[in-house]
Amino acid sequence: MAERIEQLLAAEQPLPIVAAGDPVLRRGTEPYDGQLEPALLARFVEALRVTMRAAPGVGLAAPQVGVGLRIAVIEDPAPVPEEVRLARGRVPQPFRVLVNPVYEPVGTGRVGFFEGCLSVPGYQAVVARPTEVRLTGQDEHGRALDEVFAGWPARIVQHETDHLDGTLYLDRAEPRSLSAHQAVAEHWSQPTPERAARALGFDLP
Repeated sequence: MAERIEQLLAAEQPLPIVAAGDPVLRRGTEPYDGQLEPALLARFVEALRVTMRAAPGVGLAAPQVGVGLRIAVIEDPAPVPEEVRLARGRVPQPFRVLVNPVYEPVGTGRVGFFEGCLSVPGYQAVVARPTEVRLTGQDEHGRALDEVFAGWPARIVQHETDHLDGTLYLDRAEPRSLSAHQAVAEHWSQPTPERAARALGFDLP
């Protein structure tokens, strides 16, 4: 694993992002248990950050760059209008590293919004997810993480943790909602997908 990552980091950054159809996105990941020396882990985390920002995205999981380790990064400056912030609970998230993350729903609330993925370029679909989750795991320094996320940050950590289990957002999406980016921009840019649900014929929670 370390040798594979050294080879990856020897290439130019940002790293190439693996597209849907590559088996690495479906295999699930090895728990991180010190497979990388601290300096190599730090370089890998920095490469994930550079790649996520360049894409640009709000999260990136190790399998998306071809590495089957249970590591992901998230960051969301949330540059959105106030009505979108209120409707989606989209608040800024600082850069964070998630090591061996696992989530569980808090309560029974669910909400659906359009979601995209750097490994499924060009499309978005509505995914119903728990509105709040408890995320446990560690950070890159081995410190315990046990935190409740709500709103859009909850969606981000669910999406990235799913990648580490070999799950893509399309597995959870409303099939009739699948839309090209251009169609979303032209028709479905409202803060919530209620109009899209009526027009395209799918249910929201």
